[in-house]
Amino acid sequence: MTALAVILLVVGIILLLLGIFVGAAKFLLWVGIVIIVVAIIAWLLRYMRRGA
Repeated sequence: MTALAVILLVVGIILLLLGIFVGAAKFLLWVGIVIIVVAIIAWLLRYMRRGA
């Protein structure tokens, strides 16, 4: 019974860590998308100013 409790504890901790890392990965994905969009807008503004 004790071995089963230890295995369940380890599996629970691993699942908890995976949930945190997946949540962090989703957040970082959105941050990356925002940075790319800002970079594209900055590049377009620089391109339009140079052309005008």
